[in-house]
Amino acid sequence: MTGLSTRALTWIAAAMAVVFLGALWAAGSGPSAGPPAATGSVRLGPDPGQDVAGYLAGLPATLPAPGVSVPALVQFTRPLAPSDAAAAGSGTTTTTAVFRVPFDRVQTALRFEPVTGSGDPAAALGVARERAAYAAEADADRAARDGGGAATSEARAALTRRAAVAAAERGALADPGCACVVALVVTADRAGLEALAARPGVRGVQAAPAGTGAPELALSPLLPEQTTTASPPPDDGPVP
Repeated sequence: MTGLSTRALTWIAAAMAVVFLGALWAAGSGPSAGPPAATGSVRLGPDPGQDVAGYLAGLPATLPAPGVSVPALVQFTRPLAPSDAAAAGSGTTTTTAVFRVPFDRVQTALRFEPVTGSGDPAAALGVARERAAYAAEADADRAARDGGGAATSEARAALTRRAAVAAAERGALADPGCACVVALVVTADRAGLEALAARPGVRGVQAAPAGTGAPELALSPLLPEQTTTASPPPDDGPVP
């Protein structure tokens, strides 16, 4: 049996690389779970433990000069349904929706979903809600799977609770009317952001510096139940 030539080996290696890369693409081509909470260097939202009144009082100073459009974090006084959030953000370009299911005394995930499309804003937010539900389902499956292999009873109990919470989130987010939108990222100029900040139900609008791009943002919105300090909510209640 004769050996393969160097040229033949090169072609075989290239073909195997193409197959491998194709498999990686297929494995990662499912519905997007959205960007993580904080990936950039420009923080929008209060610092951990920050005084809420002081944070809100400083937001007008972040607005850009007249005529300059920038990304901004819009934070609501209560969670809104996608249609209500779309109405609140009208007149601006919404790029990201922040979903969080409000369970009493149960910590739930902040889910950051891109808002795409140039048609009906409410429909676009509805699609983002569906992706958030998909992400919650994936979290529930992952926690349940990890719980089966947990090394200690404490770790197993924590993962069991995490799976139950994520499953309950998925059920809530499956409802088109779920009041689960706690914030939006929009792009607008100063006049648009001032008009938005004055609308009922808008708690605060924090603008990024001019020239900031979406990948530079680190998002940590103020939650509706955070009234004194931006501290983590309690997590000692029963899972719905």
